[in-house]
Amino acid sequence: MIRTSFGKRAAIITFFCLLVFSGVALTVGGVWLIALGGSFYYAITGIGYIAAAVLVLKRSKSACYLTGLLFLMTVPWALWESGLNYWALFPRLLVPAGLSIIAAFLLPSYLHSAKSQKQAYIAGSVLSVAFVAFFVGAFFPHGEITPSGDVTFIESKSDNAPADWSAYGRTTEGTRYAPFNQVNRSTVKDLKLAWVYRTGDFRPGVDQNTPLAIDDLVYSCTPNGLITAIDADTGKARWKFDSHSTSPVWQRCRGLGYYKNEDVAPGALCEKAIVHTTIDARLIALDAKTGQKCPAFGQNGEVNLGQHMGEVKPGYYFQTSAPTIARGKIIVGGWVIDNVMKGEPSGVIRAFDAKTGELDWAWDLGNPGITKAPPAGSTYTRGTPNMWTTAAYDDKLGLLYAPLGNATPDYYGMNRPENSDEYNSALVAIDIETGRERWKFQTTHHDIWDYDLASQPALVDGFDEQHRPVPALLLGTKRGQIFYLNRETGKPLAQVEEKAVPTQGAAEEERLSPTQPFSVGMPTIGAERLTEEKMWGTTLFDQMACRILFKQMNYQGDMTPIGTRPNARAARQFRRTQLGGACRLIL
Repeated sequence: MIRTSFGKRAAIITFFCLLVFSGVALTVGGVWLIALGGSFYYAITGIGYIAAAVLVLKRSKSACYLTGLLFLMTVPWALWESGLNYWALFPRLLVPAGLSIIAAFLLPSYLHSAKSQKQAYIAGSVLSVAFVAFFVGAFFPHGEITPSGDVTFIESKSDNAPADWSAYGRTTEGTRYAPFNQVNRSTVKDLKLAWVYRTGDFRPGVDQNTPLAIDDLVYSCTPNGLITAIDADTGKARWKFDSHSTSPVWQRCRGLGYYKNEDVAPGALCEKAIVHTTIDARLIALDAKTGQKCPAFGQNGEVNLGQHMGEVKPGYYFQTSAPTIARGKIIVGGWVIDNVMKGEPSGVIRAFDAKTGELDWAWDLGNPGITKAPPAGSTYTRGTPNMWTTAAYDDKLGLLYAPLGNATPDYYGMNRPENSDEYNSALVAIDIETGRERWKFQTTHHDIWDYDLASQPALVDGFDEQHRPVPALLLGTKRGQIFYLNRETGKPLAQVEEKAVPTQGAAEEERLSPTQPFSVGMPTIGAERLTEEKMWGTTLFDQMACRILFKQMNYQGDMTPIGTRPNARAARQFRRTQLGGACRLIL
């Protein structure tokens, strides 16, 4: 007969309620999951907890033993599904371990032997210590990625002389490679905070700024267009400029441009200029030393980028990324709002004279006959793929490399403008002098997944199949594919294979490409196939719910068509290589 006090009765009632809740939830959800072709574990465990609850009502110690047994059964199942992945084990073990600890401390209430009671308390204590240790592990790093093979590090031979970071990717080549060795793998741990500068921009927006560092100043921009020149040594502001730019959505400033005018005397106004593109579609040139507007540039230092765009509703078209400045030209694309309407503003790419702000050329893929401003009464072609990131540039070849997005809408491809299909999610090489296309390389055919190119290409020294040096580029994509191309011709330097992809499950009238390009000759980032076992949760319950949702969705692997049925896609695919681009690789 069980011996109980008020505290024991309360504990038993609580234990009973937890068993009932867990049992019913896991049984109902587990049966649903089985019907969808999923794991049997949840239903079996749920039935076990219901049986344990019945045994509690019968005041049987077997309730505690069964609860402990279910935990012991869970451990090998969890290891089989997850291996030693801590964050995958966490939701699988948390609830069964917690219930088994309660069962261990309640077991002495059912036992008569002092020895047996002591053993039960010891078991409960050991489980509790293990549980706490396991839980505390959540506050330490897990799943760190380390190289699978030997890695060769090449240290810079630099004398650490000061050098500028004068473009978004340090140079227009987009490699983000700084030729210094003062900070390295051995000394990085010794870095200490030198200064903090607070911009004072508290309005809506996300700070994605990559500052420029030129001479002794750091140039920063905020999401709402507050530009500051900061003393690199002291962290004090030398000057500030507020563009007073506003947008109802997507407030961003990812970087600034820099231009040096070699045709004026040193120290003249705007000999060195900072170029800012705003979230209300303006192009502004500022003197790098004083922050004054450059009077010879546009209209009092500004150019209206909404010119010749037709109707542009607030928040529908503006610039969020740093311009590319090359051969005295400022090259800009534009961010265009997604999935709102057909005929959104044009994705035209334009080059402006860095001294005067005059339009030098325009690349409008919807109307190749337009090379500058469109004829009076007309606009640049609306709804064409846009370049919302930053282009790279090779001065020797005179080529600008423009990563394109998609014509709207992102997830349905049948009503897009004519001729846009071959340019969606493509990298286009444009002649810097004429603005005419030299070549293009498409990374996704008939893109209905929003796999637009969001990364600036990295220009590197490469080799062809005969190991001869060639100018190359690395292009990262949201798909996790890294394309290695000859940047003179656009031809792959590493094997690209057209592979068959799923074609079932799209909207009824959608046309799909039967194959997609896969860069099989290069590493792939985060392209593992999703499975039921990889679904996340913090407990058995929400993980089971996630598994049910996954099994209900249309998922056939990479490139599963978007249709009317819910579609499963890995969250990582949207940020596999975005904004920052491919880092410099030693090839």
